[in-house]
Amino acid sequence: MSPDPAVAQLLGPADVRALLDRLDLRPTKRLGQNFVVDPNTVRRIVRAADLAADDVVLEVGPGLGSLTLALLPHVAQVVAVEVDDVLAQALPATVAARSADLAGRLTVVHADALSLPALPGRPPTSLVANLPYNVAVPVVLHLLATFPSLVDGLVMVQAEVADRLVAGPGSRTYGVPSVKVAWYADARRAGSVPRTVFLPPPNVDSALVRLTRRPSPPTSASREEVFALVDAAFAQRRKSLRAALAGWAGSPGAAEEALRAAGIDPTARGEALHVADFARLAEARPRRTIGG
Repeated sequence: MSPDPAVAQLLGPADVRALLDRLDLRPTKRLGQNFVVDPNTVRRIVRAADLAADDVVLEVGPGLGSLTLALLPHVAQVVAVEVDDVLAQALPATVAARSADLAGRLTVVHADALSLPALPGRPPTSLVANLPYNVAVPVVLHLLATFPSLVDGLVMVQAEVADRLVAGPGSRTYGVPSVKVAWYADARRAGSVPRTVFLPPPNVDSALVRLTRRPSPPTSASREEVFALVDAAFAQRRKSLRAALAGWAGSPGAAEEALRAAGIDPTARGEALHVADFARLAEARPRRTIGG
């Protein structure tokens, strides 16, 4: 990552408080608003993201612009998606005031990232974001599905969510988020973030998760079919797959038949399967006939 000669003036605790007062804003739990007030933390995030000068970064929930200002000197463009009306309107002015030479690299999209269908300009290449805790997993899954141009990413999420995203088969935290993210990318922990760097401080610590896109497992089943299978397998995670997938397959016997056809032990549980196992099993699902 080669730094740009232009330097942005980053936001510290006093700057964040001043902006909140000027905008008459109070952070809301509903939108998961916890603003980063430590410049060293956003610098660390940018370093860990390992960005290139020609990257187009998709940032979700830029808030007051703490991370945005740190990103702009290092990439070609930052497309910041913000759902809050006031914050979306205020961000360009903040960037212009603190990094006038780089303001042209910022595009603000006032939208909900959970239902974002498209973005203006060049396709995004990297996702870098401090994600709201309450929607982190669905946002990551939606963006990876919607923008195949995203080749990597670094997201800050609740530490517990990070554990779920990076967990492997057999882990206590392995579950639906682990498998669905693995459909798109390799995920690994990239560090911890203390609650003290936020305003207001959340009740939990955060962690960084590094995402690296890779091909989805080869299968004739659709992503929707595989994900429906994953949901069914973990809906009753204490049960064997033969029992847990009875509804999915049509009966316990049909579930066992599909499992054996896919080379999977019917007495195993969902937490033992890799994403490739789920893809293979989705192919083996019995096809129901009309009236059957």
